[in-house]
Amino acid sequence: MKKIAIVSCYFKHNYGSMLQAYATQKILDKLGYENETINISGFNSELKKEKIKYFAKASLTSDILLSKIGMAKNVLYKKLVKNNYTAKVKLRDKKFDDFKNKYFRLSEQFSSKKELSDKCAEKYSTVIVGSDQLWLPGNIEADYYTLNFVPKTINTIAYATSFGQSSIPRDSAKKASCFLKKIKHISVREESGKKLVKQFVGRDVPVVCDPTLLFTGEEWLNIRQQESIVKGKYILCYFLGNNPPHREFATRLRKETGYKIVALTHLDEYIKSDVGYADETPYDIDPVDFLHLIRNAEYVCTDSFHCTVFSILFKRDFYTFRRYNRNTRQSTNTRLDTLFKIVGIEGRLLTGDENIADCIRIKTDFDEVYKKLDIVRQQSFDYLKRALQDEGSTDL
Repeated sequence: MKKIAIVSCYFKHNYGSMLQAYATQKILDKLGYENETINISGFNSELKKEKIKYFAKASLTSDILLSKIGMAKNVLYKKLVKNNYTAKVKLRDKKFDDFKNKYFRLSEQFSSKKELSDKCAEKYSTVIVGSDQLWLPGNIEADYYTLNFVPKTINTIAYATSFGQSSIPRDSAKKASCFLKKIKHISVREESGKKLVKQFVGRDVPVVCDPTLLFTGEEWLNIRQQESIVKGKYILCYFLGNNPPHREFATRLRKETGYKIVALTHLDEYIKSDVGYADETPYDIDPVDFLHLIRNAEYVCTDSFHCTVFSILFKRDFYTFRRYNRNTRQSTNTRLDTLFKIVGIEGRLLTGDENIADCIRIKTDFDEVYKKLDIVRQQSFDYLKRALQDEGSTDL
């Protein structure tokens, strides 16, 4: 019997990316479908070259481009420099790779997208892409997460796939208008993505929940860390953006509560504002440890979508900050707006300037949040099951 193939960003050393990719595998397991994640190690360099070409052409005013340049510099720095920082980052990278090797069922290695395309029909009945920001302009240019390599005879599904931003450049939009027509079943993660699909191909597609939200907090405990990572009460900080006011908010929260700050620092690149504000900065943290740190924190401060998701699932007191301050088309803030709308949470999306005492008084009725989440979770399950059974168009 042919398998379901998963196209995801399972290899990226980012907690959210790995956990959403794992959740996609986990939900197919739960539904009883034999599946594997396509191993891109044989043609990843091919994809990177196409992305580099795109970034070389992109405007230097792009927030996304500037962040990618910072990441690229960090990759070179880690390769060329040996110091305490790079040693710690390599330790964390190993933890990510160990998680990947333990939890993902990967396909055979394909030497190119062409080889993958040639073997698709004999191996797979369905190819599913999602979720995460896989339709960012750079990824559209790389032409893998578009599923253009999949033969027309195979069922194709986009589950909770995200453009990552509310609008995309003209060239990327033109390509999106082509590949979106070919995907048989499309669902997106944000309202902004729904509007873009309608704009590009005239299809009304559903907004479904991120794969990580398809499971309850209790279900995620199946891969929990048994041993305590941090002793005592703490505030967990997980910031990806370079925004000093967000760290300063956490510092004021520490002063008000007396709890120490545990921070996961320098995730995508070396960030100066990560230095010195935390009491503990562990690096030997894999995605399982990440979940453990969230679940056992007194407070969580983050600018991460997935850290926010797990804070909700584990019913933590959390404060989420917008990573991008300007409402540019490259901003990825829209996913947070959709998430908070779905679960009905108010008052926890901050700027960093808020009064700490007022923030501590914010209360969230997680029982009500879970009731709303259960509804969209069931709708998402139903969509995915219909798409897997290929019962005609499910986008209307």
